[in-house]
Amino acid sequence: MSPERLWRISAFLRRRGLRRLALFVKKVNSAIYRNSLAPGVRFSPDVRFLHSGFGTVIHSNVTIGRGVRIGQNVTIAVRAATGTEQGIVIEDDVGIGAGAILLAPRGRSVRIGRGARIGAGALVVRDVPAGATVVAEPSRIVERGAAEPHSLEALEVRLDPGRE
Repeated sequence: MSPERLWRISAFLRRRGLRRLALFVKKVNSAIYRNSLAPGVRFSPDVRFLHSGFGTVIHSNVTIGRGVRIGQNVTIAVRAATGTEQGIVIEDDVGIGAGAILLAPRGRSVRIGRGARIGAGALVVRDVPAGATVVAEPSRIVERGAAEPHSLEALEVRLDPGRE
């Protein structure tokens, strides 16, 4: 069973008020895939993890749109209590590379615009406009484009011209 499916089951159980069972499924997911996917996250059913999302951590104050792809060892964290209005919103068709960190500073929210690409290892602590590409630490925008989806592989080719 995939980590996405276990996450959907955990979230479904939580919405139905079966918190203990939801927590159990979350712990099974964590034991198998070494992740921490909060069942309170609002997410589209077509979210996809690359490499089974090993090591991925997602806080419960996160909203994830359609067609989002998340690499392994990604951290999406909010420095606020669960259920508060501060959080992270990831819009549709966003790609997040391996090892990226999305962090909402204390008392603030962060929005990742539609079609944005977050490169591997990037640290994001502020809003990212739609269609933008963010790389490196500290993160910086290297490309502004239309909000059309691009593959993470195409991003890797653009960043490493020697790769074909």
